[in-house]
Amino acid sequence: MNKRERLSKTIAGEPTDRVPVALWRHWPGDDQRAADLARSVVEFQKAYDWDIVKVTPASSYMIADYGVQDVWEGNLEGTRTYTRRAVTRSLDWTELRPLDPTRGSLGKHLDCLSLVGEALADDDTPVLATIFSPLAQAKNIAGKDLLLRHMRIHPDRVHTGLNALTETTLRFLDMLKRTPIAGIFYAVQHASYDVMSEDEYKIFGLPYDRKILEALPSKWWLNMLHLHGESPMFRLVSQLPVQAINWHDQETEPDLAQGKSIYNYAVCGGLSRWQHVHHGTPTSVREQARTAINQTNGRRFILSTGCVTMITSPLSNIRAVREAVE
Repeated sequence: MNKRERLSKTIAGEPTDRVPVALWRHWPGDDQRAADLARSVVEFQKAYDWDIVKVTPASSYMIADYGVQDVWEGNLEGTRTYTRRAVTRSLDWTELRPLDPTRGSLGKHLDCLSLVGEALADDDTPVLATIFSPLAQAKNIAGKDLLLRHMRIHPDRVHTGLNALTETTLRFLDMLKRTPIAGIFYAVQHASYDVMSEDEYKIFGLPYDRKILEALPSKWWLNMLHLHGESPMFRLVSQLPVQAINWHDQETEPDLAQGKSIYNYAVCGGLSRWQHVHHGTPTSVREQARTAINQTNGRRFILSTGCVTMITSPLSNIRAVREAVE
């Protein structure tokens, strides 16, 4: 059974030869250059033969050309620290304009995805492009606290900015249709009760999520929603048109079984990136993988972590994740 067959049957809840498995990580430093990021992603795939290749750029790649600046300061996740924001006052939201997706940072990432596709052309592994939701992009442009303040004091101005970010995203997706990807990894960071209320997300998040996800071409057969953080609004977003949901199931509710009872397609997780993959041992990784597989009966389940793997996690633990499904 090849990877597409295995994943398609997993999404449909049908029997497979084994549970699909995938890990992904940031590539600090390499993520500043298209060719270097592509090479790191491809070499990671060739080393472990994951069922999904998720390309993970710096979170700033979609909004860098608005003037934000960031730097890697050694974070173990591989994420970068923002040193300059593009929005510092509420009127700045109204000055955002849609970007040309063929130029600047977006254009470079198109090159990266093309290089990954070319390098894996003889493989059947689906490639997912990371897309940050408009609200997540807005947070990176302004900072978390300022975004929330502007949402509550100057909502119309924030909506103007979100419309511009959504238009840029739609233009970028249109260009992505020319690359050999199987779908997108749609990263949502604000559908969390720890961040905002459900009513707020229905106003500032969900309409833009729907506009983007409903625009995806039918040929993209594997689109995954990532819910970042604790206390996710799982039930609220479970109706969005994606084929898999990934969340921090080891740190927050719902657990895998509850997630499957709410969502009709594939759930992705089962391992803690910290407790198991980073601080654990190959034995504890394999034990937890068996627990997750048993919890889901090995159906509609993709073994992974709830978010990116740490860049310094033991290779023996990463190998154990891959070996756990054989």
